[in-house]
Amino acid sequence: MIIDLKDISFQQRQHYLQHSIAPRPICFASTIDKDGNVNLSPFSFFNLFSVSPSIIVFSPARRARDNTTKHTLQNILEVPEVVINIVDYDMVQQTSLASCEFPKGVNEFIKAGFTEEKATLVKPPMVKESKVKMECKIIEVKSLGENAGAGNLVIAEVLRMHIDDSILNEQKLIDQKKLHHVARLGGNWYCRVDEPNLFEVEKPNTQLGIGIDALPMAIRKSKILTGNNLGQLGNVQQIPEVDVSFHDDRLKNIFQYYSISPDEMEKELHIYASELLDDGKINEAWQVLLALNV
Repeated sequence: MIIDLKDISFQQRQHYLQHSIAPRPICFASTIDKDGNVNLSPFSFFNLFSVSPSIIVFSPARRARDNTTKHTLQNILEVPEVVINIVDYDMVQQTSLASCEFPKGVNEFIKAGFTEEKATLVKPPMVKESKVKMECKIIEVKSLGENAGAGNLVIAEVLRMHIDDSILNEQKLIDQKKLHHVARLGGNWYCRVDEPNLFEVEKPNTQLGIGIDALPMAIRKSKILTGNNLGQLGNVQQIPEVDVSFHDDRLKNIFQYYSISPDEMEKELHIYASELLDDGKINEAWQVLLALNV
């Protein structure tokens, strides 16, 4: 299916974009107007864009229904400060409740049952229940249009972070397994980031991987190894040497039972290597794949 966005309705655009561009982190923004009225609202058009300076951007879009602007945007234009409260699973239902379009002047902290906590550098309060809070000053607000659904990029600099001790490890760093982030998908769908869903991908950093194009042809053209598997194999700095001291019972059995059929042997070796790669055992997988060269 091919879609030209200019030819479909706003609701269809929203569906295809928000279901495709996901998961999105949630910016739970607390703001205040010039009269001291507090507002609290979530936005999933949000991310980190710079570390130094520490810049985050989120976008309160104009309402599709009547083209009006959100109270968050109005407040920021009056008082250019915001607290970004990170949403985890423990607070997702209350956060959703705070997204209701209450009349201006209604305090969503009260409606959603959150606790106001005084910030240290900015006027808007923090959400006490949030495990990570960021006090920010507004650098710029950039309108992306005047039509309904148009975004307004709020560019903010993080001045100070407040991090709950419960999500820190012994080195005082955030333990990803302890902070159960929640992210937005399309429609009513969310996702929860917790330990069973976590996996690590080794980054090349300063050492360049050899690349998939440098893999031996039999590996590169394998009908068993996946693209992810090939990416892992191509992330080494050089193809390893055969380790003659490498001993493995399953590898031994493959050679024993498939010695009369080279094609079947190669298939079984690739199956075994794929399983090892899925478990993150890259060195062992290489030794299995190189076994045919011994």
